[in-house]
Amino acid sequence: MSSNADLRRRILKLIEEDEEFRLAVAGAVGLRELLEELRWLKRKSLEHDKRFEAIEKKLLEHDRRFEAILEEVKKIWETLSEHNRRIARVEDGIGALAESMYSKFLLDAVLYELMARGERLEYWERNARMDDEDVDLLIVAEKSVYVVEVKVKPKHSDVGALLAKAELVERKYPGKRVVPVLTGARIGREVAEHAAAKGVRVIAW
Repeated sequence: MSSNADLRRRILKLIEEDEEFRLAVAGAVGLRELLEELRWLKRKSLEHDKRFEAIEKKLLEHDRRFEAILEEVKKIWETLSEHNRRIARVEDGIGALAESMYSKFLLDAVLYELMARGERLEYWERNARMDDEDVDLLIVAEKSVYVVEVKVKPKHSDVGALLAKAELVERKYPGKRVVPVLTGARIGREVAEHAAAKGVRVIAW
């Protein structure tokens, strides 16, 4: 014990009296602290690396899940798009069938009307081209021409379109009475009144 105490006293005395020894001790102590700091930093770095690897792994897993979800959404969208295309084709087919049926009903009604007043039919045409416009049904008789717009559920704008087509027909058949006709199944009262006020004949089935 005394030898240890003597050693400590001698070291302390050297630190107090010998500047070179004091600096050496201070450097050694500082180096040890620096080494401890480096070891601590290395441990923290390793911990952060492990945490980063864990986070990276989770992100990769999320990416895979997200890609899988995107694939499912894409499949669903493609399925819906195909259904929409099929529905659109069915609607187009039903619309064309309904237009054809209403045109036939209207043609029969006009033929009966012409026969009743003794006017001879010259010809009739479905989807007739008048300049750059399509006329759903054109019925040409000796003294009159019927310009027919066929709509399942007509709108106000259809009345204006019909009147514009009637003007084209009027120029092509001078001297004949042009009768614009709006026909369909679901003709609202407001549209019917608007058409009648414009001189359009309305026939609903």
